[in-house]
Amino acid sequence: TDEGNQTRVQEFILKGFPGTWSFRMSLAVLFSVIYVLTIVGNTSIIALVRIHPQLHTPMYFFLCNLSFLEVWYTTACVPKAIAVVLGTSQTISFTVCLLQLFFLLSLGATECFLLAAMAYDRYLAICHPLRYSTLMSSTFSAQLALVSWLGGFLAISVLAALISRLSFCGPNVINHFICNIDSWIVLSCTDTRLVELATFIDSFIVVMVSCATTIVSYAFIISTILRIPSAQGWQKAFSTCSAHLTVVTLWYGSAIFIFVKPSAQSSLDLSKTVNIFNTMVTPLLNPFIYTLRNKEVKAALGKTV
Repeated sequence: TDEGNQTRVQEFILKGFPGTWSFRMSLAVLFSVIYVLTIVGNTSIIALVRIHPQLHTPMYFFLCNLSFLEVWYTTACVPKAIAVVLGTSQTISFTVCLLQLFFLLSLGATECFLLAAMAYDRYLAICHPLRYSTLMSSTFSAQLALVSWLGGFLAISVLAALISRLSFCGPNVINHFICNIDSWIVLSCTDTRLVELATFIDSFIVVMVSCATTIVSYAFIISTILRIPSAQGWQKAFSTCSAHLTVVTLWYGSAIFIFVKPSAQSSLDLSKTVNIFNTMVTPLLNPFIYTLRNKEVKAALGKTV
């Protein structure tokens, strides 16, 4: 499409990772193993919860939602990343790049909201145990999950619409293995200030507000746990939320680094490394963290085996 004297770029080239063929082959093998383990681990969690009635509780309902999300989150980027690293498919069309960006950001925002909902669930379970079943009913937990999914996708919709209006008339090489906002802002030949502002506002609302909700929930949880007189009761209460707290720390640590920063121009290479952790390692670790740190899940897994 011609816009004045400018030619709109129709596709991008994903640069991936520089290095020798053996290094890139090793990366591709590593990404493939991570992807397979992530799919198997997260689908196993969903299957375990469905099979065992004792796991039919709000906490495991949220965990199933998180595992389902992780399957699609990794699928949105890892297969393409493997092709980019191998050099078999480094080009990506404007539309597909925008779709990948939209799904990664929407699923990432949904994960923030789901983790906040899970923190609130643990707050009710530990701080209001006698009223927990009434307060966190199956209907209410389903509504929280639905709001998390809708909120995640709606929060990114306006930003995606603004990004789709950017024009690219010069270089079309993205210094990354996935399509991300920073690369689009760097390559665009139109004014990107509105997109950068929208990105920061979206990041602040989604990441910081959901993070604050989680922190407040855990402040009440820790306060309640410290008032439990017996060491056994203290240990039992903490064990019910330690897995979730570990996942929250991993997710928000990388998410805040990627999105809440002053300039898109800085540290694209460092961003690639953190994105590997955010898009591959964290979804891989989640099912293992919940399995290894949760007695009920371990018991269900033992029965199934």
